[in-house]
Amino acid sequence: MPEGDTVWNTARVLHRALGGARLTGSDFRVPGLATTDLTGWTVRESASRGKHLLLRLAAPEPLPADPADGTTHWTLHSHLRMDGAWRAYAPGERWTARPAHLIRAVLRGTEAVAVGYHLHELALVPTAEEGALVGHLGPDLLGADWDPAEAVRRLAAHPAATIGEALLDQRNLAGVGNLYKCEVLFLRGISPWTPVGAVPDLAGTVALARKLLAANRGRWTQSTTGSLHRGRTSYVYGRRAQPCRRCGTAIRREELGERVTYWCPACQPAPPGDAPPAPAAPLTRPAPR
Repeated sequence: MPEGDTVWNTARVLHRALGGARLTGSDFRVPGLATTDLTGWTVRESASRGKHLLLRLAAPEPLPADPADGTTHWTLHSHLRMDGAWRAYAPGERWTARPAHLIRAVLRGTEAVAVGYHLHELALVPTAEEGALVGHLGPDLLGADWDPAEAVRRLAAHPAATIGEALLDQRNLAGVGNLYKCEVLFLRGISPWTPVGAVPDLAGTVALARKLLAANRGRWTQSTTGSLHRGRTSYVYGRRAQPCRRCGTAIRREELGERVTYWCPACQPAPPGDAPPAPAAPLTRPAPR
């Protein structure tokens, strides 16, 4: 599942593949860019902002589409959401990552080809106008301008929101996804249903989120436990009904807002009045007659 560290890694893959290259061809399979041709454009850099990918380009001068405009620096924006991905291939290599019908963008260089699968919010905008796409985001946990105090301020501005939902709100801090939300709250001993205003140490929670994402930056296996072995990489995420690694209590999974959440009801007790839903009763069958 793409989260801030995955998008950061993807940006680096694209930069290694195409950074500094002059494109020899492009193919966009979305209506808004279907007629766009980036042949001859130069890839200046590939960057991430939270969960957004920003491929910054230099167009030939003058810009063929609008010579009077004078804009030469453009950004190809994409969002991976839950299922998007970019892959880099050598020229002539078979594209095997996903089925061909999921391809949304192809960028060709002399040394590499970048293929975007199931991309969302794909758009080409002047680089000076990137703010229209990502300006609403909070501080980027993996960005050079990371500002923990500002992240805490934004979280605290909505004290009635549950901490589980607030951490996923990219307007507060950019980069936390469902995995890190669940793992951070477990490690801090906080119920996902706790109101932000009742979290005793928001700064500590924010600091831990940044620490976990930074620890996984540069690798594709996400681990919060320190282990990279399959089945041992998380404390609660994806471990419904399995024993808590601390206390042995069965991990629970319930919906919170529009996403599911995993937590240990013993290690993360809910504040009075803010308890999560009771577990569903097991199905029973009538006794045979």
